[in-house]
Amino acid sequence: MSAVPVPEGRPASVSILLVEDDEVIRRSVALALERYGYQVATAGDGLTGLERFREGGHDVLLLDVMLPHLDGVGLCRRVRETSTTPVLMMSARGDALDVVSGLEAGADDYVVKPVDTAVLVARIRSLLRRATFAADAPPVEAARKDTVLVFGDLAVDTAGLEVSRGGEPVALAPTELRLLLEFAANPGIVLDRQTLLRTVWDYGWEGDTRVVDLCVQRLRKKIGADRIETVRGFGYKLRRT
Repeated sequence: MSAVPVPEGRPASVSILLVEDDEVIRRSVALALERYGYQVATAGDGLTGLERFREGGHDVLLLDVMLPHLDGVGLCRRVRETSTTPVLMMSARGDALDVVSGLEAGADDYVVKPVDTAVLVARIRSLLRRATFAADAPPVEAARKDTVLVFGDLAVDTAGLEVSRGGEPVALAPTELRLLLEFAANPGIVLDRQTLLRTVWDYGWEGDTRVVDLCVQRLRKKIGADRIETVRGFGYKLRRT
């Protein structure tokens, strides 16, 4: 964890639950985040982390992949059964299997340990922007009809931030919603992975495109496997009809 100066601007009360079994890493990450003004609760194993998460009040969940009793992937899956709280995974090796497993379980993003503080905070801020974007949606009844975009059996209300398929509501995590809105704003247009990393994940640098690929896979399961087409060598596009 790199040393950083205390930033001038501090976030409004934001609670992060950090689940990490290595005590040294747990303390150093918690202290670094607290220097940025975040409130940090910690747990040393997956089951304790799940209990503390269920107690409520956490805005971001920061998980190590390798945890005793219940690993980070299993914990993420349990969380996703009932919550869309942003999840950021930490992998000690950046191993492809760890990364893919975490993203498939529903994580929004990941970082590789040892974690650079500036990168970690940037990722957390990005997750919070996406979550705030979804939470600040106006009520459905206030949305105008011309804000509802229809693609076959898929309807996307861009004002109310509601999604339905065949008339049935579709529950999307904030990152999945931002991704779908980006596609809906550009129907039939191929969007490459780096563009999606910038517009959806707010990456100001080159990132791991597996994050995009796995989120697209999760989105396809919810809105229809053939709704988002893969254009090999280029990216993805949303079918108009």
